[in-house]
This record gives sequence, C-alpha cells and structure tokens, in this order.
Amino acid sequence: MEQRDLWLCSSDDELSAQCVLEFFKGSGNGGQKRNKTSSAVRVRHIPSGFSAEDCSGRSQHANRHKALQKLRLKIALNIRCAPGNLPRSAVSLIHEDYPWCCAVLLDHLAAFNWQPKLASESLGMSTSKLIKYLYRDPALWQHVNSKRLIPLNVP
Repeated sequence: MEQRDLWLCSSDDELSAQCVLEFFKGSGNGGQKRNKTSSAVRVRHIPSGFSAEDCSGRSQHANRHKALQKLRLKIALNIRCAPGNLPRSAVSLIHEDYPWCCAVLLDHLAAFNWQPKLASESLGMSTSKLIKYLYRDPALWQHVNSKRLIPLNVP
C-alpha cells in the first residue's frame, strides 16, 4: 500500500499524530461561545506539507474531525500514485473512504492524461458514471477540469 493511501485510510488519531495542530479563536456567526473559545482548528501534515482548517462549528472536537477530512481530500487531490482498484459500490461524500476513492479515480485520470473516456474504461465503468461521480463534488470537479485545461494553455 502506498504511503498516500495509508494517510487517507488512517484514523483521525493516527493522522493527528503526524500533524501539528493549532487551536485558535474563530470568527463569524456563533456568538460569544465561538468568539471567546479556541474552537477553530488548523492541522498541518508534516510528511506531505499540506494544511487544512475548520471553524464551522462551536465544538473543537468536531472542527478537528472536519479539518482532518479536508486534509485527507487535499492529499487525495494532490498526490498521485500508480492506479489501483476502486471498491465495487459507490461511496458517498461523507463516507470515511471517500478521499481514498477520489485519489484512485484521479490516479486513473492522470494515467490517461485526464481523459475521462480512457480512464472510465480502465476502471470498468461508463464514462457518464465517472463524470457523475466527479460532478457531485465541486472541489473534485474543479480539480479535474483544471488539470484537463493545462495542455490547452488556458489560464
């Protein structure tokens, strides 16, 4: 198993052990509790150099979990490995394996120069199913489209 896949499949505690965690006061809606307590969380993953933060809730524990999920997705979007196999069933956006599934899809797309038709054939699914899978997550959709535009020299 690749190092990236180990990071993506590790528990919150295992991934946190490889990170520097910073807690700070959030801003915005939420009232006095949010503005006076250090419930916002920033995580910086030492091995990869990526970081993510979350201050959407009033709970430090929940914000830490969300920040780690954002970190996993950032790792999945940016680190490529040899293409692997996807699970047979579709994984929802909130499933714990979602970042890993995104990484595998992106590995296949990168291997075929970001061409969905060729990548879908290698994955054993229809092109429309692959497009629908990518389209349901705006960050994933935007990332793939930005990679597809690079050969066209579009800013």
